[in-house]
Amino acid sequence: MKSSSATRRIIAALSAQHPNATTELHYGNAFELLVATILSAQSTDARVNTVTPALFERYPDARALAAARPAELEPLILSTGFFRQKSKALVGMAQALVEVHHGQVPAQMDLLTALPGVGRKTANVVLGHALGVPGLPVDRHVLRVAGRLGIAAGDDPVNVESQLCAALPKEIWTRASDTLILHGRRICRPKPLCERCAARKLCEYYRAVTSGRPKSTPHDARRVRAPRR
Repeated sequence: MKSSSATRRIIAALSAQHPNATTELHYGNAFELLVATILSAQSTDARVNTVTPALFERYPDARALAAARPAELEPLILSTGFFRQKSKALVGMAQALVEVHHGQVPAQMDLLTALPGVGRKTANVVLGHALGVPGLPVDRHVLRVAGRLGIAAGDDPVNVESQLCAALPKEIWTRASDTLILHGRRICRPKPLCERCAARKLCEYYRAVTSGRPKSTPHDARRVRAPRR
């Protein structure tokens, strides 16, 4: 495991390589981001962005979505995969927002994760990007990149989140997650492009590869199941 100072140096190097890292989901408010993030389970942000305009036009807020039937949503979100589970989760989430929170998205982790279809990763995305509350979402990219770099150990998202949060200032948690996710998509892929990595000289995986001892981590081949995020 890297020290906190080494972890900060690595995140700084990657942030310089990906200076505009942020969520690639399109949204106008916390409700829209919550819906989009639920839809992104086992899908791509680009795919989600193709379906949300029509979805938000028809269901612009929690009250409108709460009044829908899951079957009405299914054709609109079909291409994102797991559309039946996601439709039920979205309607249930909206109904809970209306019944418990007067249609507003709460800004507390425990209240968000109590909503149907909302896991810790989704809650952190919404908190950090739409509600101004520091959060560090951990997805398969963060698990892979953090493990290879040696800035977190293990395959449990909550444990990895805790390690990264302990090593980094709270004010950069969300940006650090965005940076690691983007780096995982562009550079540190399952088959990594190490020569393009700004942090390769600090990377445990690269050190092992260049020494002739390739290092693998459990999440290199990990497939994440949906849809609770």
